[in-house]
Amino acid sequence: MEELKEYTIPFIGLKAGAHQFKFQIGQEFFEHFEYEDFNDSQIELVVGMIKKLTMLEFDLDFEGKANVNCDLTNEIFDLPVSGSHQFVVKFGHEFDDHNEDLMIIPHGSHEVNIQQQVYETIVLSLPSRRIHPGVKDGSLKSEILDKLNELSLGNQTGDDSDDTDPRWDDLKKLLTDK
Repeated sequence: MEELKEYTIPFIGLKAGAHQFKFQIGQEFFEHFEYEDFNDSQIELVVGMIKKLTMLEFDLDFEGKANVNCDLTNEIFDLPVSGSHQFVVKFGHEFDDHNEDLMIIPHGSHEVNIQQQVYETIVLSLPSRRIHPGVKDGSLKSEILDKLNELSLGNQTGDDSDDTDPRWDDLKKLLTDK
């Protein structure tokens, strides 16, 4: 996959110590990875890097919102996203990024591209089910939601959920009789 140059951090000219970089992540970033779950996104990423003699320590912190479709009603809403991830970059004989917490780049490298770590950190921080806040608090009015409520098990006609098994009633009496 082609690297996005804005996520390539040149470290060769930097002094040892802490450095900070800020990025604005929009929909183009996710389109580059062919990730189509977002309608739009506005995420601010702060990258903290500590340069040491033999390694680089990265701390990714992001916060923002992603415009997504609700999994229940398909209504569009802004999902707040935030999270962080730390990883280390060391030097070795060849490039290796199979470990999520350790990236190895070849000796003599003067820059590191962090786009894959940024992408994975954001996507993996998302909830598995994206539910519109209006569904949770009951304020969303939607035809789909009305139909789901109509078809739910608790609202079916002829529901005998109030009737209990008499055997259970007898067992419950044992708890109250002393």
